[in-house]
Order: sequence, then C-alpha cells, then structure tokens
Amino acid sequence: MPGTPDDARWMDDALAEARRALLTDDVPVGAVVVGPEGRVVGRGCNAREADGDPTAHAEVRALREAAATLGRWRLDDCTLVVTLEPCLMCAGATVLARVPRLVLGAWDPKAGACGSQWDVVRDRRLNHRVEVVGGVREDACGELLRTFFATHR
Repeated sequence: MPGTPDDARWMDDALAEARRALLTDDVPVGAVVVGPEGRVVGRGCNAREADGDPTAHAEVRALREAAATLGRWRLDDCTLVVTLEPCLMCAGATVLARVPRLVLGAWDPKAGACGSQWDVVRDRRLNHRVEVVGGVREDACGELLRTFFATHR
C-alpha cells in the first residue's frame, strides 16, 4: 500500500469528511490538513451545492480552516490529505499555501492537476513544489465516488 500507516489513518479522516458531503448532495470529496505534531488542524468536504460557492472544494475549505487554526497562511510544516486528486484550483491553493506534502486517494484522469492531466504542484516554473503520495486507500476513495455518480447519472 502506498504511503505510511499515518497516511492511511489520516485518509480515513478525509473519507469521513467526504461522506459528510453526501448529506448536501455534493460530490463526496473530503480533505484534512495535518499539522506539524501529527494532529488534524483543518477539515473540509465539498460544499459547492450547500454553499452555492464554486470555490467550496474540500481542499480549499480544509486549507482555510488550518490557516485559521494555526494563525498563519504558510502551511509549510503540514500535510494535505484528500480523497481525490486536486483540480487546478486546489493544486494552485496547495502550492500557494506552501504545503510540502500531499497525500491523495483516487487519481482523477479527467481533471487532476497533481500528475494526471497536469502537474501543477511539481511545476518547476513555480516557487514551491509539493511531494505527492498517491493511491492511499484508493479503492475506498474511488468506490465512494463511483457510487455517487452511478446514482446521479
């Protein structure tokens, strides 16, 4: 299995966040930000439908909460754990927050920006690059999404 035992445990937290999105009929994507002591400092699930906000992606919400919890925008000692490979917006937010490590569950071959369609987080033209650990709890993350989309098509 990719990643560390801690990565798998944190992915379980992100999966719990993803399930929360189902309550508002949002796409079930969840994210957590893990602080330097190994404690979750930010949580988020997709809330575009719930909030009517196109930027209410799980990663953005988790990064915002982590910044508020830690009292700083630089999250340069944190890890972002997300159930689905981040899109362009969320990959950019990860870079701009200076997150050094990204752990993801399922890859997104249609819109992923961390290695699938694009690789924003490791683009050498940017001032910060992110280590990517992919495929952590990939089956569970992918199944949650497949089930959601099977009932919404």
